[in-house]
Amino acid sequence: MVSEGNLVVSNAGDCRAVMSVGGVAKALSTDHRPSRDDERKRIETTGGYVDTFHGVWRIQGSLAVSRGIGDAQLKQWVIAEPETRISRIEQDHEFLILASDGLWDKVSNQEAVDIARPLCLGTEKSLLLAACKKLVDLSASRGSFDDISVMLIPLRQFI
Repeated sequence: MVSEGNLVVSNAGDCRAVMSVGGVAKALSTDHRPSRDDERKRIETTGGYVDTFHGVWRIQGSLAVSRGIGDAQLKQWVIAEPETRISRIEQDHEFLILASDGLWDKVSNQEAVDIARPLCLGTEKSLLLAACKKLVDLSASRGSFDDISVMLIPLRQFI
């Protein structure tokens, strides 16, 4: 959400918001994974357990995300409460990438910015869609079988 020159990012799960600041990737959210110390402790404090299966941390041997909507059988440990970050939009804040873990599991924050930036600095919406498609195609070509959803938001219009 953008309000009065502020960018408000809330996240619960493993989608991520990354901003291009003068071409440098800046993560505005942190993935909610059971491997995070704070998330693991929260889960264990409420009687749940976290373990690994084939190198992936999971809650109750099942879910690999510690916050989200749904998963009724795990509601005691998987909460929907988001983490929120508010940033003032500055002149060097170029664009925001909002994407699902299908992208971030195969493409780093900086690589995504580097690929999208040449197409995002113009004013043509068709180039924004082309940048989204380029990121989706890259992740798929690297073997992502997860949902790959990508959205790009130019930020300079809000200054």
